Order: sequence, then C-alpha cells, then structure tokens
Amino acid sequence: MAKKLKGLSRELIALRVANELEDGTYVNLGIGIPTLISDWIAGRDIILQSEIGMLKTGPLATGDEVDQDLINASCQAVTALPGSCYFDIVESFAMIRGGHIDVAVMGALQINDRGDYAGWSNPARGLFVGNIGGSMDLCAGARKLFIAMEHTTREGEYKIVKKLTYPATAIGKVNKLFTDLAVIDITPQGMVLREVAPGLTPEDVQSVTEPRLIISPDVREMAL
Repeated sequence: MAKKLKGLSRELIALRVANELEDGTYVNLGIGIPTLISDWIAGRDIILQSEIGMLKTGPLATGDEVDQDLINASCQAVTALPGSCYFDIVESFAMIRGGHIDVAVMGALQINDRGDYAGWSNPARGLFVGNIGGSMDLCAGARKLFIAMEHTTREGEYKIVKKLTYPATAIGKVNKLFTDLAVIDITPQGMVLREVAPGLTPEDVQSVTEPRLIISPDVREMAL
C-alpha cells in the first residue's frame, strides 16, 4: 500500500504533457486526463487526431459551442479549428495503423518499469472502462507513447507496479510517464525519474512507486 501525496491537478498534468509535445506533430489523445491537453495548445502547430474521425480538433467546447456530433475519445464535445476535416473510421485507423500518428497520449490504471501498461479494465473491482477500443492500435501504430495519469489510486494504492495485475493494453511500448507527482522516462534500464512536482523530493516519489526508480543526476522540479 502506498500513501497519498499532494501533487498537480489533472489540468496541470495535461499542461505538462502539452509542454512536451513538439510543434508540427500529429497527436491522438486517449480517454481521461489526455483529453484535457486540447485546452493547452492554443496557437501551437499541433494537430490533434480523433479516432472517431476528426482531424485538427480544438479545445473542449462550452455553452453554445457544444455540438454532440463533434466529440473526443471521452465523448466530450470539442471545437473545430480552421482546417478541421472529417472522415470515416476506416480512414482514421489507416492513419493510426499506418504509422502517421507521432504521439499517442493515453491514461492508465497500471504501468510497470518495462513500459507495459493496463488501461481498459479493472477486474479487481468488476469495472470496465468502456472497452479496449482503439487503444491497442494506437499503442502499436504511434511513434511515441506517453501515459498521463494520477500516481496512485484514490485509496493510495500503487498504480506504478512491478507486475501488472490488470489486463495489458500494450507491452513494452511506453516512452514517458507523466503523473501528478513526477515525470518519468521508461528506458531499457528501468524508470528514470526526471522531474518531481513542486514541494516534493525524489524520496517522496519513490515512497509511492513500487519499482525502484533510477534518480536522474539532473532531476529537477516540474516546469509548468
């Protein structure tokens, strides 16, 4: 059992991921925290692709902007930017499976130090987060895979584990992990702690992480 530490809000996790994305990239945002990234890239040359069939989605819609025909992976209404276009699911997955997505950002229930992650079902509680959907295709097809999630469960249990106990979504695919407490690289040597949330130490982050972290010699406070 881990413990609860106070870190970034879900919105600030999304901001930290947005800061990692490079201009000129095509990005797919998964369910949960990743969908909030769309609110942090205004004015940047980042093209969001939704597997439901929309390219160049904008921020989340509010008020009169809401059109339930324009939604993201979390079924939240989004806005359309100049140049947005629409297509069927076949073309969408041709983009994904064809290797045309630079970065997929997904949420997770568990992740281990080998870059395996589970993100669609929690059998311990009899809960299913929708279904597997296009997650496996995105993990296999995207050039990079980022995970954005809270570091522990609401009860303080480990989500960064030595061994997955939930059904895996992808094996050995995760490149980088962003949580409310840390930014961690997934490398062949293990998990490398690069950044910690304001007010925390590497020891704090290790205390809520089951695998042993490799502390980067230049570990620093998260820049937002």
